[in-house]
Amino acid sequence: MNLSYPHRFSVAPMMDWTTSECRQFHRLLTRRALLYTEMVTTGALIHGQRDRFLAYTESEHPLALQLGGSDAQDLATCAKMAEQWGYDEVNLNAGCPSDRVQNGMIGAILMAHGALVRDGLKAMRDAVSLPITLKHRIGIDDFDSYEFLRDFVGITAESGCDTFIVHARKAILSGLSPKENREIPPLDYDRVRQLKADFPALNIIINGGLKDHAACLSLLDEGLDGVMLGREAYQNPLILQSVDPTYYDQATVLQTQSELVSAYVQWVDHHLQQGKPLKYALRHTLGLFQGQPGARRFRRVLSEGMHKPGASLELLERALSEVELLDAEPLEHA
Repeated sequence: MNLSYPHRFSVAPMMDWTTSECRQFHRLLTRRALLYTEMVTTGALIHGQRDRFLAYTESEHPLALQLGGSDAQDLATCAKMAEQWGYDEVNLNAGCPSDRVQNGMIGAILMAHGALVRDGLKAMRDAVSLPITLKHRIGIDDFDSYEFLRDFVGITAESGCDTFIVHARKAILSGLSPKENREIPPLDYDRVRQLKADFPALNIIINGGLKDHAACLSLLDEGLDGVMLGREAYQNPLILQSVDPTYYDQATVLQTQSELVSAYVQWVDHHLQQGKPLKYALRHTLGLFQGQPGARRFRRVLSEGMHKPGASLELLERALSEVELLDAEPLEHA
């Protein structure tokens, strides 16, 4: 493991999920995990409402902007925007399997064009002083040998990029939906381990199928430089509460579930005071008490009420009254 790499744990960028509200909520549980934006295309930033796509709150740091694109000049332009807006890192997406982005040469299709990815990464590195990283799969379609993966990392590393986040599944670009691409292609952690063995000077972060800290720590002990959780961190957010002591030797942000509930209510109240609909915040918190007594009733009250016009803090308080808090136990994944 490269002890100089600061982000041993991160939460994956996920479309429609890792919004600013989601990241603010995650910060109630962990100060140190690296958080990511949803993927934002270079076209949206250059030609669209960049303020809307780039806005975040200071509480979200450390925060990485994930870009979708392939044109080197456009990527460099957007990396400069990220630097101007104060992001901590810029990540290039070479892993999204959606057919909506393939036609724009965005996402996993880029794995078939290593030289293009290398040039884009180099353009971003030349344009800014921020860390530039790459997220990709272990292969695509019939290009799924370890040799293909090794050569892809080798050529893209010529850019000077030294951090690779590897989703340990290949992507099937025709015939499977993005959801199916997260579940059907088998995981192959051995290929990621082999990448670290073959490129010991690179930071190799593993993503895909991780559900608990024991599995994550085992991979770190084997020499990988970081772990990235996606759906588990989103659907069962209490797993994030133990990130700071587990990976960074720092105290938990909130020691009890009572403290968490207090901070949670204050955060939602602040959201409402800014004139934002309740649903934008609460939809990211439905899994908060997963596995605990009352969790199902908590989810039902929120799900049935948060989309209604005029939904207020009273809805959240009513939902919380359904949960049996576990203050006698550590505040962590049940």
